[in-house]
Amino acid sequence: MPADPIALFLEVRARAEKTEPWEAQACVLATADARGRPSARCVLVKEVDAEGFWFYTNQESRKARELEENPWGALCFHWTTERVQFRIEGRVDRAPGSRSDAYFASRPRISQLGAWASAQSRPVGSRDELLLRVEEVEARYEGRAVPRPPHWGGYRVLPFSIEYWVEGEHRLHDRVLYEALDGGGWGITRLCP
Repeated sequence: MPADPIALFLEVRARAEKTEPWEAQACVLATADARGRPSARCVLVKEVDAEGFWFYTNQESRKARELEENPWGALCFHWTTERVQFRIEGRVDRAPGSRSDAYFASRPRISQLGAWASAQSRPVGSRDELLLRVEEVEARYEGRAVPRPPHWGGYRVLPFSIEYWVEGEHRLHDRVLYEALDGGGWGITRLCP
């Protein structure tokens, strides 16, 4: 097995980006509140590097509130075309403002407008009400760049464990667990399926 699970992840994701019918960046993010009650939802992990796995969202959303109460999370990527799954667990912290600014600037304008218009995870009277909010924000920034809202930004999952799972014939899957070592690097353990 490769010594670096992040390099392995990037290699497999690059293959999945060519074969997956939906977003290869999509995964399930699991969080828990201060009482340990779990919650899960799909997010897009836009960047992966030696510093961690990065996603962006409204920082007043339910997931953000849960991460403030309990800064641990888990990601699960499953690419059916590759017959591979990665499970990532780690501490979650906020991205620096400069990183959030750079990513926000790269988003399509309609997504930027939506970040201002949507009070994510909060009730809205109707879809028409949401679309009206988008129109109002669009009018406010007509002819100008849309700045990043103060309530919107990134998060990083800094992994302490990464499990690589490959589907095997007769359910004899191949599973390898990478665990971060205190001095750097990764311990590698093969698991039964």
